[in-house]
Amino acid sequence: MKKSLKAYKTIGEVAEILELESTRNKKNTHTIRYWESEFKQLKPLIINKRRHYDDKNINLLKKIKFLLKDKGMTISGVKKQLNDDFFDIDANENKTINALDLKEKLNKIKKLIKDLKPSNGKKNPR
Repeated sequence: MKKSLKAYKTIGEVAEILELESTRNKKNTHTIRYWESEFKQLKPLIINKRRHYDDKNINLLKKIKFLLKDKGMTISGVKKQLNDDFFDIDANENKTINALDLKEKLNKIKKLIKDLKPSNGKKNPR
């Protein structure tokens, strides 16, 4: 019988979701326990000394892994990033910025700045 997507996951299942494996293809659960000690935002449900993770904790672990492993940030850097209200992992993962679109936007900004500056050296009448 398959678990519901909303069901709590064990630490082994979370390690599998995060693709945390040691050199011998064992589940790397000690990394998750270490991150719990470093990031106070992680609060798994503990029943009979076993950890159970909900979607909120799993998503937070995904962010932590992304920032540490993919972005190469330090633990303290990730702590600062997670405390930032503007952090959005989707924005950080979005690599679809088109160079031509960016250049076009920069040119529009330059034109706006040029239009705001007085052309003959006089003060702007505003």
